[in-house]
Amino acid sequence: MQRAPTISVVITTWNRPDALRAVVEACFGQDDLNFEIIIADDGSTANTKDCIDQLRARSPVPLLHVWQEDLGFRAAMARNRATLAASGEYIVFLDGDCIPQSDFISQHRKLAEHGYLVSGSRVLLSPALTARVLAERIDLPRAGVGEKLAYRFKGHINKVAQLLVQWPDIGRHRRKFSWRRIKSCNLGVWRKDLDRVNGFDESFTGWGHEDSDLVVRLFNAGVMRKDGAFATEVFHLWHKEAVRDQESSNRKVVVQRAKDGTVRAIQGLAEHA
Repeated sequence: MQRAPTISVVITTWNRPDALRAVVEACFGQDDLNFEIIIADDGSTANTKDCIDQLRARSPVPLLHVWQEDLGFRAAMARNRATLAASGEYIVFLDGDCIPQSDFISQHRKLAEHGYLVSGSRVLLSPALTARVLAERIDLPRAGVGEKLAYRFKGHINKVAQLLVQWPDIGRHRRKFSWRRIKSCNLGVWRKDLDRVNGFDESFTGWGHEDSDLVVRLFNAGVMRKDGAFATEVFHLWHKEAVRDQESSNRKVVVQRAKDGTVRAIQGLAEHA
């Protein structure tokens, strides 16, 4: 039987402390507290630091803040630097606007398997419900079945079955690999596999597909996919779409790397070391 891994949760953030607070507080409420939190901060201002300091003071788990200067969208670098600061064998990447359910860690731990990444899924919130959650500090992970059904009926969440039903670690392995629909907002990866592919590639310019690139290179290195749906859902708070001026060119790089079998990032973990 595989030994349970030590887990580090890397939470990416940039100037949205109210959302970050909701995410981290949901981490505090996990039914498995054997993990650490690393905040991967892509250049937020003092408001976010103050928020993190307040959270750290009452955190039931180790909590580190890894900050870098704001020089534009550099989430790949922020995640790499947080990964280097992490002590876990298994890294769960989570975005600072994705609120985990109370068994998020324990489910990721159950699904963790050598040779595989775990691609979690998300439940999208409406702008109205997002505003209420942040203003009233609604504890979404502890919402009852009736509340969840009501949110779905009123159009405040885009799906509900995944919040009401869980299936065990059976039939989750994907024989055919696809990098599409895999997001780093909810992704479990072994640290040794991240080292093998040199982490996220910081040579990507602007928003878009640096997470798809990581997944493609992991596959090229022999890491397959497990589906985390109906086990590791997160509530994704609404936000305006990011500027996607580089998305097309970034996608072309990913497609090419899928064809040529690229494994290691041009600029990644090793360059920081």
